[in-house]
Amino acid sequence: MSGTLHVLSAVELTGGIRRREVSAREALAAHFDRIDAVNAPINAVITEDREGAMALAVAADELTVSGADLPPLHGLPMTHKDTHSTKGMRTTQGSAVFKDFVPTFDDLIIGRLKSAGVVTTGKTNVPEFAAGSHTFNEVFGTTVNPYDTSRSAGGSSGGVAASIAARIQPLGDGSDMGGSLRIPASFCNVVGYRPSIGVVPSLPTRNAWAWLGRNGLMARDVEDIALGMTAIAGGDPALPYAYPVAGSYGASLQRDLTGLRIGWSADFGLGVPVDREVLRVLEGQLQVFTDLGAIVEEAAPDLRDADEVFGVTRAFDFVLGLGELVEKHGDTIKPEIRWNVEQGLRLTAQDMVDATRARTRLDAGVRRYFAKYDVFASPTTQVLPFDAAERYPTSVNGVQFETYLDWMRSACLISATGLPAVSVPAGFSEGGLPVGLQLAMPHGSDVELLQVAYAFEQATGWAKRVPAL
Repeated sequence: MSGTLHVLSAVELTGGIRRREVSAREALAAHFDRIDAVNAPINAVITEDREGAMALAVAADELTVSGADLPPLHGLPMTHKDTHSTKGMRTTQGSAVFKDFVPTFDDLIIGRLKSAGVVTTGKTNVPEFAAGSHTFNEVFGTTVNPYDTSRSAGGSSGGVAASIAARIQPLGDGSDMGGSLRIPASFCNVVGYRPSIGVVPSLPTRNAWAWLGRNGLMARDVEDIALGMTAIAGGDPALPYAYPVAGSYGASLQRDLTGLRIGWSADFGLGVPVDREVLRVLEGQLQVFTDLGAIVEEAAPDLRDADEVFGVTRAFDFVLGLGELVEKHGDTIKPEIRWNVEQGLRLTAQDMVDATRARTRLDAGVRRYFAKYDVFASPTTQVLPFDAAERYPTSVNGVQFETYLDWMRSACLISATGLPAVSVPAGFSEGGLPVGLQLAMPHGSDVELLQVAYAFEQATGWAKRVPAL
């Protein structure tokens, strides 16, 4: 069994450890064997602690035989996103500024994963300070796509997505402000889930009221996402608010989609340019929902204010979070981050007033949409996985992009609404590149959102296609 452990899901692997069919040490050995076998061509895992991980696996096996109650992710080996501080383990955020930084604390999401039984093994690559959805930096280089190593794995959770797709691990932590869970999930044929606000608190933080960025999970299948969420979901008194989630992540994912009302839009009702091959793949999958009993119509929320909301909020968050670093380290930090901080520094009181009014109008438009529909379906990405040598795509369908964010607009628009969203594998281009479908539902409908994604996943099976590494 040890030779096939790397292909097991988190549900299967933790179940095997719980039933004593496999030990945590065997699971860890398979994990590191897989890193040795496939990491070199994709450059997903950039820090390892094999000695520390083995000590954790030994302790996990001792707990297994002790008869004690076992936590939900007991014995599961996992590397973590390099923007999440991990106590005693180098955490660089993909920046030369922090290339030797070893934190003395765990971010809340890491602490919860450890408490849930995860065996921490290392860190995965990110773009500098998680800015942009292509994973490259001056410290570790570029992470590439397991399905085509000349292409981008996406970002900023690109190292996580690539490691999951490459069968290094079944489950991983990530974060998402403008698509950093959903875009790499789409590029790497895995599931990326951005929860409702406060479901996985982003702590520590410099802004307790921040709402745009979210912590979440990636996995090869929806069932593993749900398992992981049982371990990390829940509010924290250090944050002033959280949206209550209806239902339990531990509930059955089975759901009858009969009568479910799905609105689909290829361009978000705004003329957003999307690669024709991406649309060909996705439009060919809409019948799946119809076959499952859902009603699919062409419709979109009123997203006219979403660009302003996203742009202003992101710029404000950047200057608050990174402004001092940019001022101190200047040209050491990549130009896209400096540009975004400059955007924040230029904000006026009127800009903030206008953005607040725009967010209120946007929320009203979203609520009107969900009075008629249950789900909004759209392309996760506007492009196929692109040449990894590029910093970011500059055009699609002849439309030129002005900034490093424009090609991510398909995800940023949904971020601006604040809605929970998931990208689920939806097929492949003629050239064999993955394409993801983005699904969003009302605030707090996270469990039902995963049920809808699960129904689609089970009906299609796209996530089972393994990269030929």
